[in-house]
Amino acid sequence: MNADLVKLFIPATLAFFIGMVITPILTHFLYKNEMWKKKSGKVAPDGRATPIFNELHKDKEVGTPKMGGIVIWASVLLTVLVFLIIAHFFPFKLPQKFNFLSRSQTWIPLSTLIIGALVGLIDDYLDIRGSRDHIAGGLSLKKRLVLVGAIAFVCAMWFYFKLDVSAIGLPLGGSLQLGIFFIPFFVLVVIAVYSGGVIDGLDGLAGGVFVSMFAAYGGIAFYQQQLDLAAFCAVVVGSILAFLWFNIPPARFYMSETGSLSLAITLAVVAFMTDSLGGGYGVLVLPIIAFPLVVTSASVIIQLLSKKLRKGKKVFKVAPLHHHFEASGWSPAKVTMRYWIIGIILAALGMILAMIG
Repeated sequence: MNADLVKLFIPATLAFFIGMVITPILTHFLYKNEMWKKKSGKVAPDGRATPIFNELHKDKEVGTPKMGGIVIWASVLLTVLVFLIIAHFFPFKLPQKFNFLSRSQTWIPLSTLIIGALVGLIDDYLDIRGSRDHIAGGLSLKKRLVLVGAIAFVCAMWFYFKLDVSAIGLPLGGSLQLGIFFIPFFVLVVIAVYSGGVIDGLDGLAGGVFVSMFAAYGGIAFYQQQLDLAAFCAVVVGSILAFLWFNIPPARFYMSETGSLSLAITLAVVAFMTDSLGGGYGVLVLPIIAFPLVVTSASVIIQLLSKKLRKGKKVFKVAPLHHHFEASGWSPAKVTMRYWIIGIILAALGMILAMIG
């Protein structure tokens, strides 16, 4: 047990320090090349203006670089490479134990992390370039959803045809057989989790909630003896903590799509990895563990439906929900800290439920 725990904490610690080392280099590049929006503000998903949000954030978006999520996925990738190289040149038991890159547990989540990061990076670049003339640049929401859906579809096909997964786990050892419908279900779950990525709107908010979510799934994977997957989750946590060191108010940079997109879809994939493959029900507890993402996405949907069905009337002062609290007078730091607290409690609850079922 102690040796297994070491397999988690040493890679996570290394990922944190790698993130701390590469951040000054990345920060210098981002500021030197002015990798931030040239005009503050945003446009709602329905194409309407967002005057309340734009007023709240008129001085916050310009001058602070995007693409800070590079710290996270680059730290994960470098940590994987370090232990892979050590295991290759020192083929002994201990070095082999720390190499957590495995086809059965970590190839898929690592692939989604990197592919999602690259898609997000393209969107961030287009957003920065496009904001010279308009408030909103980058890929449209429709295009991003199509790309996320495509990534999810490939993963779903791999699960269904290569790993022979066609069901989701239920408590007490049961399962819900979905057959071929597992594929669209997988895609919908990934898109739903990604939609909550709009939580990346306040300094430190997204990083803090993602830490608790990946920590919870790392605990579930460890309980299921999926040690490579647990180590992967721990490395993601370590990398996010390095990012958070520089993202707490006032943020040195923002996570943006290259971070939030990659983390959101990877979280969904990890949930499926800890489901029937691990003899558990990681998908069923996903709405609990990822509650901050769920409530964020739900607030946007409710707001859009309300404005459409109630002739422009809104439920929230501004959506997503964290901006509603901000518009109601809460300081950004208060919103962030309370989201962190709720996220930790619900992540722990979801982890406990996954372990006792």
